[in-house]
Amino acid sequence: MHLRSDEVQQEIYNLILNPATRQWERDLLLQAKDEQSGVRFNDRLDVLNNGLKPLATRNNLTPDVMDFYLKINGQPQTDSQDKVALHAAPNPPYQERAIFAGGCFWCMVEPFDRLPGIISVISGYTGGNWRQPTYDQVVGQYTGHVEAVEILFDRRLISYQQLVDIYWQLIDPTDDLGQIDDRGDNYRPIIFVNDAQQRQIAEQSKQTVIAAHRYTRPIVVAIENATTFWLAENFHQDFYKKNKGRYRKIKQSRRLYFLLQRLTINIHRLFKK
Repeated sequence: MHLRSDEVQQEIYNLILNPATRQWERDLLLQAKDEQSGVRFNDRLDVLNNGLKPLATRNNLTPDVMDFYLKINGQPQTDSQDKVALHAAPNPPYQERAIFAGGCFWCMVEPFDRLPGIISVISGYTGGNWRQPTYDQVVGQYTGHVEAVEILFDRRLISYQQLVDIYWQLIDPTDDLGQIDDRGDNYRPIIFVNDAQQRQIAEQSKQTVIAAHRYTRPIVVAIENATTFWLAENFHQDFYKKNKGRYRKIKQSRRLYFLLQRLTINIHRLFKK
């Protein structure tokens, strides 16, 4: 490790004070910081590294702790600091936020991220009761959260209506038990609205989808008030950029699903006539 001991100790101290650090992570950091233990700092750092490793390999550390873990192991760090800063900062006068849940958040980033006027697309968890939920907890379906994306956008360049219109193209709005290959309550399709204007647009867009009669089953997408949005772990941020091969396969699977769904609906209507 080509890092100065005093720099590493300062980062450990900062992480201990960081309110986003989970308690078990903080306990490991406190042990590494304990100079009165009589154990050399490098040995304490090895213990910390081994303690973080199981969750790091499963991509379940909180963003700042994950950055620290990658740094002390000489691995490339992600841009989670930028995501955290953008998420935490108040909206400038021209900025607005949209929150959509539509199955696995890996597939909900790219379609928005490349549009003009998009400032950032952040993966996270929302709609549940637990504080600082982890991926494993959300997937376990006992926190009440769903996987979602928070889209920070410049409304001078793109409107909330345009984002909602894109959202409907990314999901199966008749499936409230998951989406495509992702099954479970944590993958339910939900539009989370931040104010009365967003609710009006979302409700109207839902009615437009219903009135279009494109689907043979009821439209079940929920529209709920936005609650606390918890950032997902580093591994999940910008997944489509970091894991191109895996993302490509997932994207192809979703395209095939929608193609077959459309074909099935058309056949059903043909025989109904």
